[in-house]
Amino acid sequence: MKSSAKIAVTRQAPAYLDRIPEAEAAIRRTADRLTQPRVAVLACLMSLDHAASHFDVAQALAKHHPIDRVTVYRVLEWLVEVEIAHRIAGDDRVWRFMINDPTASIAPHHQHAHFTCNTCGQTFCLDDVPNKLNFRLPFGFKPSAVDLKFRGRCLHCA
Repeated sequence: MKSSAKIAVTRQAPAYLDRIPEAEAAIRRTADRLTQPRVAVLACLMSLDHAASHFDVAQALAKHHPIDRVTVYRVLEWLVEVEIAHRIAGDDRVWRFMINDPTASIAPHHQHAHFTCNTCGQTFCLDDVPNKLNFRLPFGFKPSAVDLKFRGRCLHCA
């Protein structure tokens, strides 16, 4: 005997789709063009609590907003240029991108510390860790940046 009941398959929409209106508003504030790739990439970054590589972003967008990898990278670079996001160099020499927190205690273009999980490899921004170090460089040396990175296990992996 065949059952007439059908199994309902539910597909959950990606979390970044909820962030599209917020992404559109942020891009409009830049006075630059509002494009579908910019909105999709920014919404994707806004939905994450950790830094994401170019590959991570392209993969997250592949199903609902397929964008070629060059366009994804150009959008990520543009987001850094307009100070909506910043990039972090990973130990694997891959740039990871993260949205700047407008409520952080420091301006988005200032440096801040990061935490990289030894288990899952995700990188998180630590906006509340002071990035002022008292040190003396040799005469004539002028620093352009200070990178402060903590390592350990994140809350999810601990």
